[in-house]
Amino acid sequence: MSEEREGRLAGRLVGLGVCGSIAAYKAVELLRLLSSEGAEVAVMLTPAAARFVGPLTFAALSRHPVETDVLGLLPDQRIGHIVVADSADAIVVAPATARWLGAMANGIANDAVTAACLATSAPVIVAPAMDGDMWTHRATQDNADRLERDFGYQIVPPEVGSLASGQSGIGRLADLASIVDAVVAAVDGRPVRQPDDGQRPPVIGPARVPDLEGRHLVVSAGGTAEPIDPVRFIGNRSTGRMGVAIAEAAMARGARVTIIAGRTEVALPAGAAVIHAESTATMRAAVIGTVVDHPADVLVMAAAVADFRPRRPTTTKLTRDEGLTLELEPTEDILAEVGARARELAPRPVIVGFAAETGSLERAPEKLRRKGADLLVANDVSEPGSGFGTDTNRVVILGADGSRDELPLLAKREVADRLLDRVVEALDARDGGAHTGPTMESTR
Repeated sequence: MSEEREGRLAGRLVGLGVCGSIAAYKAVELLRLLSSEGAEVAVMLTPAAARFVGPLTFAALSRHPVETDVLGLLPDQRIGHIVVADSADAIVVAPATARWLGAMANGIANDAVTAACLATSAPVIVAPAMDGDMWTHRATQDNADRLERDFGYQIVPPEVGSLASGQSGIGRLADLASIVDAVVAAVDGRPVRQPDDGQRPPVIGPARVPDLEGRHLVVSAGGTAEPIDPVRFIGNRSTGRMGVAIAEAAMARGARVTIIAGRTEVALPAGAAVIHAESTATMRAAVIGTVVDHPADVLVMAAAVADFRPRRPTTTKLTRDEGLTLELEPTEDILAEVGARARELAPRPVIVGFAAETGSLERAPEKLRRKGADLLVANDVSEPGSGFGTDTNRVVILGADGSRDELPLLAKREVADRLLDRVVEALDARDGGAHTGPTMESTR
């Protein structure tokens, strides 16, 4: 065990399974409480849970990979949920939904949480949360009874309180302290199950110092959609994962973050200010408003902004019989405009651009110069593991000072932290230059 921890769960590894209940947001605080008791926590999400709270939130707080796929592999090719099952001292499922109780009671392993519980010999603690009538239904009660009676699971029953339906009744997730107490009781007197760090889920990376505390970062994420008619649009394959990873990493380092979100397929992090801007024109207005009109410290343009849009979108839906010929026009170059206008700002924000290329990154240095950015993150989206929708990325970070950092294939969260390391350096150099006089970079 690599870290000396204190608390009732010191040295323990706890698997935290989260299901698709509105109470999923409480699992973030449960993770904090378990960690404050000294536990390492490895999180597993059902597909529905990941729609309530994004995996990056849990990864940032736990410093372990988050299992979302029953077929998911760790970087060393071990099966993620099996590693949790084999090394956890206890698994707590909170919140547990009626669907999960039914699947688990019948051994249906269609998600990482159920599969890990089926594969483990560690004690399992279950804290249900759902609508009151769902909890009191005979089917749900039978499933909960079977888990407790036949499987030896400990059920921490729901409490009476306000429910997502707006009603008040039983079904509210149990008090988090009570859930933690149940975990402590379950492992009491048992030896640490797997003290070898190499057999546990890997640590994502060292905890970061709050070196962005007091800074305001604006991050664009996702793709833009340019309307053809009221129901069709020109778009791209961006999911927003990289932008969200940067936002999560920045908040973990103390920054105040504003996300300008285009079309995204991942949950946006709690705690960030969010401006929705699905078209290039609305994204431009949002970026100018948050970076130029009210200067921020950093702009990271991670969004995949469309280069073209239909010149004359229609106000009514086109029919198949009409056929379709599109005349396109260029969209606004947001990054280049901000790069030019930012020269008049004092202090000048640090500007980071992204360049998604295919086959070659030869155009990236010229794009960095032409856009007026301080840093440009370039990647080949045709490379396996480095394109849209993946959890990993292989990038080159180019600097206006001529530097070039070629990173290996990494989790997007690690790419985000490597990028923010460069951003912190740029901020320090900028602020130092403000006191010592202009530099070559500041007069560029």
